[in-house]
Amino acid sequence: MLQILNKKARLNYQILDTVEAGIELLGPEVKSIRSGQISLDGAHVQIGISHNGPEARLVGMHASPYLSAGKLHIDPTRVRRLLLHKRQILGLWDKTRGKGLTMIPMRIYEKKGWIKVEIGLVKGKKKWEKREDLKRRDIEREIEKGY
Repeated sequence: MLQILNKKARLNYQILDTVEAGIELLGPEVKSIRSGQISLDGAHVQIGISHNGPEARLVGMHASPYLSAGKLHIDPTRVRRLLLHKRQILGLWDKTRGKGLTMIPMRIYEKKGWIKVEIGLVKGKKKWEKREDLKRRDIEREIEKGY
């Protein structure tokens, strides 16, 4: 089962809400994602307006080139369109506008043969909040071990 996590997301951000979205990919990109050749570090979601209306895009995701793709060379960091309904896009835009919130990909997974992205509506943590979380996790681990 395919599942690629954004490991730094839970450390650096406070997750307020999540949304599942499809992602528009090319053939070789699907192959490289299924083989695990992908990185979500530094990726985020932008909302913009195109000739078709509001559009959500995934920016900064790196999908390594699939070696057996032949002559088709695709930019590994190209902007990829997210497949969401217009109401969902406008709802996310309303939630992030002017509130210091951002949207990042939390994980990429496969569902019924389709590649899906879980988008998190997040707020950045301060340095002291990160330290508190790490301390709390260490204490919980020690309690579970029975020290």
